[in-house]
Amino acid sequence: MRSIWKGALTFGLVNVPVKVYSATEDHDVPLHQVHNADGGRIRYQRICEIDGEVVPYADIDRAYDDGERTVVLTKDDLASLPSERSREIDVVEFVPSDQIDLLTLDKAYYLEPDSSSPKSYVLLRKTLEQTDRTAIVRFSLRQKTRLAALRVRDDVLVLQTLLWADEVREAAFPSLDESVRISAKELELSASLVESFSSDFDPASFTDEYQAELRTLIDAKLEQGDALDTSETFGEQAEKEGGEVIDLMEALRASVERSRAARGASGSGAASATRAGSTATGDHASDETPAQKASGKKASSKKSANATPTGEKAREKKAPGRKSAKAS
Repeated sequence: MRSIWKGALTFGLVNVPVKVYSATEDHDVPLHQVHNADGGRIRYQRICEIDGEVVPYADIDRAYDDGERTVVLTKDDLASLPSERSREIDVVEFVPSDQIDLLTLDKAYYLEPDSSSPKSYVLLRKTLEQTDRTAIVRFSLRQKTRLAALRVRDDVLVLQTLLWADEVREAAFPSLDESVRISAKELELSASLVESFSSDFDPASFTDEYQAELRTLIDAKLEQGDALDTSETFGEQAEKEGGEVIDLMEALRASVERSRAARGASGSGAASATRAGSTATGDHASDETPAQKASGKKASSKKSANATPTGEKAREKKAPGRKSAKAS
């Protein structure tokens, strides 16, 4: 990695020299624009409106127009601003980490010690860890004053810029002011659905499906040309349509059963799959109405009338769970 900025973290009289690196990178497939008639490359040029000439980027300055007058700001003008010349990341305050609104988090940067001894760097890192605090800092980078959160990730100090308060739009939705009644049963089923999807987050287990499909499409077109049939490459895909759920209770119940059935099927061994299916069926039965329970008893008495081996009974118990999962 190549550092993009050098400076020093300062809090009180403590000075921590650091190098700043971009913590993230873009892996999207690079695409450019072409003319659909002949495939010619579309390029954008910086043309002066007065003389019609293409202007090199080095000869371009900035300007502000108030509607009546225009003020040109040269590179030297911008570089002369005091905040732009500053090479300090100034700690303003230390706040409880849970007070940082995730909505305000922006670009992330790694900080590396830039001195013969990393002692002051390690001291700040350990202090943040032990106090469970996040440092709010202010600094200038690329012609903009920035507010940022300084926190610890593994053994590295991470600087994450924050949006200013006036950059976060207010969420004013009249529909949320309406009174909505949520029953205890709906909340219970919703919690069960959340529990069935519960897991420890592992970012490495997720991939950008769109970029993977785009690369597959590019490779296929390179091999077959414009005669490519995308349905043969990806198969026929039914378009998913979103819509309002009419019966929320039924949708929650079916979702819980489908999730549990999927978890059971992905488990190792037929025995664990059988246990998962039986559990799902038992939970579903507890949510049934008296009429449904009565019909269930009738079905159960019919099954008991037949001499069925133990293994067959287990499969019969599991089958309703699978059937309702498929129906959902």
